[in-house]
Amino acid sequence: MKITGTFIDEISHDIPSANWNPQQWSKDFDAMKTIGIDTVIIIRAGYKNKMTFNSKAIRRDVGRILPVPYDLVELFLTEAERCDMDLFFGTYDSGRYWMEGNYQREVDINKALAKEVVAKYGHRKAFKGWYISHEIDTYNETALKVYQQLAKYLKGLKDLPTLISPYIHGKKQFADDPVTLEHHVREWDQIFGQIKAYVDIVAFQDGNVDFHELSDYLCANSKLARRHGLTCWSNAESFSRDTPIKFPPIGWPELLSKITAVSSVPDIEKLITFEFSHFMSPNSIYIAAHNLYKRYCEWLGREQK
Repeated sequence: MKITGTFIDEISHDIPSANWNPQQWSKDFDAMKTIGIDTVIIIRAGYKNKMTFNSKAIRRDVGRILPVPYDLVELFLTEAERCDMDLFFGTYDSGRYWMEGNYQREVDINKALAKEVVAKYGHRKAFKGWYISHEIDTYNETALKVYQQLAKYLKGLKDLPTLISPYIHGKKQFADDPVTLEHHVREWDQIFGQIKAYVDIVAFQDGNVDFHELSDYLCANSKLARRHGLTCWSNAESFSRDTPIKFPPIGWPELLSKITAVSSVPDIEKLITFEFSHFMSPNSIYIAAHNLYKRYCEWLGREQK
């Protein structure tokens, strides 16, 4: 199974900015297309006071936002259309309201943003899906209300597939209290039962469990999705959680191990990554990413461009 989708994370809180201009982004889309990527997912429209475009809705709520020198949504849509890719639009993360339990404020600000987005970009050919950027790992009643209300509203505005990418409460991030596979299955069986009317696609992040455990979790996730009528993708993290530095590009043997694990599981329909531009791109700020791209191209049997 090959990587055919990637998140785009230029509005981040835990990885550095690429600081690219439109020409550099265009070059990176070309590199994505070379390896067969056909889907890009804006991981979030904004985070706290940082935005992908100059949103009136967010400005009204947050007040001052940082300067927005480029309309990244317009830019990414244009590049996606040029490269014949689908784009999923990611919602806004306040970094505050939903974490404080004020889910209604988080939903309301996102409703205002989504209405603005559809008016501004909804006609674009590449606009093919929604991504709810709020991530959870176990049953969280507050966050589920965000999923339920927001996903329903998004579909009412523009009826497109809605994607989520949750994570596993595994020992690489939660060494003191990792969940067992059985506990993970119970929690997500309950979660899917409550959101399946609103969410279409689930792509679990794969980095929080050991490599030898991954196949078991992938199988469980696939079965859970099938049971609840959801489409199952998998999100292969192309950064390393096993080094003391946060977060370098992953080693090629580790990424290949993940690809191999996904390829052995039935009903996983697509493999995406977080995320190409930082951790796999020949244009990345990391030299190791340039080499990872070369190794991946060699594995694909394609000439690097």
